[in-house]
Amino acid sequence: MTTLEITDYEAAAEALRQRHLRQGLYDEGAVLMDKVLVNLHGDEHKARRTTEAKVFRKDFFNYYEREVFPATLEETIRSYLKSGKADLVEFGYRAMMNLTADFAGLDRPDHSAETVETMLRLLRLFGLGATLAHYKGDKEEARRDIRAGLQEFDEKFLQPSIKRRLEALEKLEKGEIGEDDLPRDVLTVLLRNRDSLDLPDDVLLREMAFFFVAGAQTSIHSLTHAMHEIFTWCEKHPEDWERMVKDRLFLQRCVHESTRLHPSSPVATRTPTCPVHLKAAGDVNEGDMVVINLYAANRDTSVFGPDAAEFNPYRELPPNMWPYGLSFGLGMHACLGRNLAAGVEPKEDTDPDNHHYGTVTLICHALLRYGARPDKANPPRMDEKTERPNWGVYPIVFEKSAAAAA
Repeated sequence: MTTLEITDYEAAAEALRQRHLRQGLYDEGAVLMDKVLVNLHGDEHKARRTTEAKVFRKDFFNYYEREVFPATLEETIRSYLKSGKADLVEFGYRAMMNLTADFAGLDRPDHSAETVETMLRLLRLFGLGATLAHYKGDKEEARRDIRAGLQEFDEKFLQPSIKRRLEALEKLEKGEIGEDDLPRDVLTVLLRNRDSLDLPDDVLLREMAFFFVAGAQTSIHSLTHAMHEIFTWCEKHPEDWERMVKDRLFLQRCVHESTRLHPSSPVATRTPTCPVHLKAAGDVNEGDMVVINLYAANRDTSVFGPDAAEFNPYRELPPNMWPYGLSFGLGMHACLGRNLAAGVEPKEDTDPDNHHYGTVTLICHALLRYGARPDKANPPRMDEKTERPNWGVYPIVFEKSAAAAA
């Protein structure tokens, strides 16, 4: 087997769009990722993605960003204000957990502390499953834990959620309720289209576990990196502290710039389904591995300028260039939840009061509004359990109370 690495931006974009290269990053995590959307290829992938994309529409994102998420976010932050401190990584999990459960279609029997802790534990465990290729610990032990976690997830959350949705679909068929009365989530869409999709029980279980973790995992790491870059920038440019709070469009630009520098997965890997010619790598054949180095491609100086490796929210971008680079992918495996996490790019005439910012910018704004700053007495630490450059612990303090930030 030949392994070819691509670091050039344009060549990376070409490879990501190439339809004859199948996903290769998640093979080691098959215990969680086998047959889930991101691991499918060809017609099977197209059919399921088309079905699930029905949930991920603009009005869905706007509804969650304006109606659902703000209350959940405020409740999560206020739980930390009494102590005046938090760990950004832990905070991110708690802030994103309910949102990802909602759009996946996972009901919670209650909002007790026990239920919350169970879901957080499973969220972290499934996050390990999705990134098992980069895990430094005992992978077989991790797989055993993930199998047990999937069984617990199925019994406590998925089966009750399926039961409620099947009952709702039966009522719809009888004319007792209308379309607007159905839950709007991935699980409902999958159950309505199960006859046309290859979704046996075990695949549906893994698909729902994947959606539960996918929406949170990317945003959590993007959040911590973004806050770190903002802290570092404002220490050098203190005049921008106030702008971060008052100008949300500028803050979103900061989030996009950080996301470019810190893609949630530093590489994408692909394997050819037939002989393919790539401009940068030449001819690749079945059995070869193409490693698309997103970390390097997003720092390509020919595209992003001589300071491409640095955080600069005032960066001038080439025309028609995504400010977050290739971090959300391209082609058939482009991230379905990109707009949920990152929002949409503003235009010159964008109204800041009616703009879709994305959940990461909303969280950053809320944290900064309460005066979030690095905890100088407790420096952050990288996650030593994975090869991915993620923060493991990032302590912060709040300089404002709830009353002062109102």
